[in-house]
Order: sequence, then structure tokens, then C-alpha cells
Amino acid sequence: MIADSNRRPSSGGAAHSGTDMPKLIVITGVMAVGKSAVAQAVAERLLRSVHLRGDIFRRMIVNGRAEMSAEPTEAALELLRLRYRIAGMVADQYLAAGFTVVYQDVILGRYLDEVLFQPRQVPVYGVVLCPRSEVVTARDAAREKRGHHLMTVEDLDRVLRTEPPGAVCGSTTPI
Repeated sequence: MIADSNRRPSSGGAAHSGTDMPKLIVITGVMAVGKSAVAQAVAERLLRSVHLRGDIFRRMIVNGRAEMSAEPTEAALELLRLRYRIAGMVADQYLAAGFTVVYQDVILGRYLDEVLFQPRQVPVYGVVLCPRSEVVTARDAAREKRGHHLMTVEDLDRVLRTEPPGAVCGSTTPI
């Protein structure tokens, strides 16, 4: 599913042609779906680009990290929101410098709205990768990197497919 937030850049700032104008491309989906590979491939095809990996901000916390789970604590949710805010600030700095940002992270449910619809002066696009959960489970089992150990692929898939705006898999309706 690909969605365009329909934001258009203001007339201020540097002039860009339609193809080199900075954009924010948000790629999301459950763990092990291929977000990193897709985001890297997209970023490599763009003239001036950054691959922003949102999970880095979770991994930077040395002590006091509250992990997400199927029944998250308020502390875990607050750290999740903090992670998304920090990623947004970093993205904004790269966008202001003229880079297109390909931002990938697990962003589901109402949080996807919050990320996609923050006021920005550049076009924002959302890409939701959502194969069937059994495909993702097999992919996760075959890789060295482990996803969220407190949440199953099925837990995340359920949120992706049922929480607004998450019920977008198989749809081409703009979010």
C-alpha cells in the first residue's frame, strides 16, 4: 500500500525540480517484512537521500528501556512516542538540507497517522509492507536478526490490519 499525504511544498526555500525536491518516504510494516531492504533500495535510487532507521533510537537507550509488548506499559508507549519524535526531528534536519529521507520503522495504528500527518513543507509518502503473517514468520525464522521478542509477528500483524489507519493492507486508498 502506498499513500500520499497530499502535502505540497510551500513556495519558500530553494527551488527544486519535481524529481529532485526533497520528500519524506515512510516505509513501515511488521518486523521481518523487509523494511530495511526496501528502504535501502529506494534510497540508493535517489539522487540525494538518507536511509533513516528509526529503531536506532530505541537501541541507543542503554539503561531504562521499556520494551514494547502485546500489552505495553505506559513507559513503553512513552518511549515509542519519543523514538518517533526524535526520528521526525532528524528527518526534518535532513529534509531542510535538501535530502530525501527514506524513514523505516515499525509504525502501526494511530502512530502512523501521527508520523505521516505532521506538518511539513515537503511531500510525504507512506508505504506499508504487509504480506501474510505466515510469510513473515518464515522469513523471521530464517534470519539472524531477531525482531521484537516480546511481540509475535501475529500480534503485530493484528495491529497492522485492524487498528486505524492500519486496515490499509491490500488497499490503495490514501491514508
